[in-house]
Amino acid sequence: MSGYDDPERWDAAARHYATTAHPFTARYAEAALADVPLGPETHVLDVAAGTGALALAAARTGAQVLATDFSPGMVARITEAGLPNVEARVMDGQALALPDGRFEAVFSIFGVILFPDWRRGLAEMARVTKGGGYGVVATWQRGGAATFLLLSEVRGRLFPEIEGMPMPEGVLALSDPEDFARELVAAGYRDPHITFVTHDFELDVAALDAPETLFGMSQDWARLSEAQRAAILDEMRRMAAGRPILPVPSTALIAVARR
Repeated sequence: MSGYDDPERWDAAARHYATTAHPFTARYAEAALADVPLGPETHVLDVAAGTGALALAAARTGAQVLATDFSPGMVARITEAGLPNVEARVMDGQALALPDGRFEAVFSIFGVILFPDWRRGLAEMARVTKGGGYGVVATWQRGGAATFLLLSEVRGRLFPEIEGMPMPEGVLALSDPEDFARELVAAGYRDPHITFVTHDFELDVAALDAPETLFGMSQDWARLSEAQRAAILDEMRRMAAGRPILPVPSTALIAVARR
C-alpha cells in the first residue's frame, strides 16, 4: 500500500484532518459548487468525501447529499455534523454500491485522484451520474499542495540528493488540463471545462512543534532522518520570519463536465 490507499491511516488522521485540511479544502469545494445548480430536488454524491467539505457545503443549498468514503473515521466526522439532508456511508469509490444514473451531481474533491485505480473511480462517478447531470473533479497540480508541497520544496532545497517520493499516479496524470479533459471523456463524461483555483494554505507555525500532525501522511517525511527533519523545520520557521502564519500558495484544477 502507498499509504493513501490504507483506510486505517485515514482513520487515525480524521480528527486532525477535520480541523486543519477541511477548512482549506472547503475553499476549493465552494469553487467546485459555483458552476453547478443545486437545490432541494437535487441528489448529490460526494465520492471520497473525507470529512465532508463538499458534502456539507452542498447540503446548505438544500440538496439531498450522500457522502461516501472508505475510511470509517472520515465518515464518522461527517455524521457528527448531524445534518438531516446528509447521509454518510463507508464505501469504496472504485466500486460504488449504487445504481446507475442515480445522482444529478457527482463530486470528488481531491479524492478519486488518490485511488489505486483512479480511472475506475472516474468511470464509477460517470456511471452513477444521471444523463444531463454534472460530474465535478478537483485535483492538484503536479507538486501537490499545502504541507505536502511545502515539505517537498524545502526538502528539495536543503537535501537535493534525496529523491522525493512520486505523487499519486492520478495527480500526475490529471495535472495537465488537456489530459484531464481527455480522461473525463474516456470515463463517460462530455464537454469538460477546467479552471485553475489558487488559495493559500495557512500553516500555523506553532504547529511545527508537533510535526507528525502536519507531515505524518507524507512518505517524504517518513524517509528523513531526525537531523534532516529538524533542519527542515528550522528552515520553515526561518521562512515564516517571525509571522505566526506561513502561507503556502496551492493551485488546484477543477473540472466540471456533463453526463
